[in-house]
Amino acid sequence: MTPKSRAARALYYGAMAELSLDDLAVFVRVVERGGFASAARELGVPTSNISRAIARLETQSGVRLLHRTTRAVKPTTDGRELFASVAPAVMSVRSAARALEPATRKPKGRLRVTAPNDICTAFLADVIVAFAERYPQVSLDFTLSNQHTNLVDEGFDVAVRATVRLGDSSLIARKLGEISHGLYASPSYLSKHGAPASLADLERHQCVVFRASELARTWALRGAAGLGNVDVRGRIGGDDWSFVRAMLIAGGGVGMLPQLNCVADEASGRLVRVLPEFHARGATLYVVYPSTKQVPARVTAFRDFVGEAFAVWSTRQPNV
Repeated sequence: MTPKSRAARALYYGAMAELSLDDLAVFVRVVERGGFASAARELGVPTSNISRAIARLETQSGVRLLHRTTRAVKPTTDGRELFASVAPAVMSVRSAARALEPATRKPKGRLRVTAPNDICTAFLADVIVAFAERYPQVSLDFTLSNQHTNLVDEGFDVAVRATVRLGDSSLIARKLGEISHGLYASPSYLSKHGAPASLADLERHQCVVFRASELARTWALRGAAGLGNVDVRGRIGGDDWSFVRAMLIAGGGVGMLPQLNCVADEASGRLVRVLPEFHARGATLYVVYPSTKQVPARVTAFRDFVGEAFAVWSTRQPNV
């Protein structure tokens, strides 16, 4: 809105560049509250600070902005036009400030997360729901991908990754822990073929293998007696953990999976851990986020929540 009076136009177009934004915000608050004392209480400053701010505006603009009486403070004609001009901008700044998340306030806002398909749909599913219940003001927007996306360029707040390029100085990586692998099969497969009693027994079982050349794979498994290798040939193979998991649930054979991916399947009975005394070392799980001086509260809350969930899960796994 353009001011109509000559004095207000001079103020708006000329002196405006010299006026303090803080003083203008004080002026808007005084007009809104109808007095110096009420504006001072709301802003948490002495009334004298309010008086000095208004005096500076009137001196710099060369016009009277407020009529002061013993009962109330009212804007002059120039003051009303100035208020109409600057109040919308001041209110927009206030709204933007309220949307920010200082560490002293509760996490809120949109949280963009990228995570691997298999980890997100298996282990993280319950964690995400629990996080959303604890922090109802945070909106969770997940992109599932096994690719290493550029968090900053693609606008992600945080990533969950099974590996991380620690040489990237623009990122902070919080290590959650190691992901061990175990051997699994479905109840239907075990009812038909029986469960292997030793590593050697695996050679006679149908196997589902991950990233195996010609479907042949050597599984390096660690047990109480140390490390043992067993050569297996798969009847079915694939390059995605979710595919291997689906094949095992469907009864395709015995296969190796990250234990983290099988939390819900073991709990529901869709998969059974075979040779549970053996495990294989897998990748390291990280929560990764861009390095900034002021990390948003929603990011730190998610980082800590996932870290606590992984720690609780790890204590229940004898081989992790």
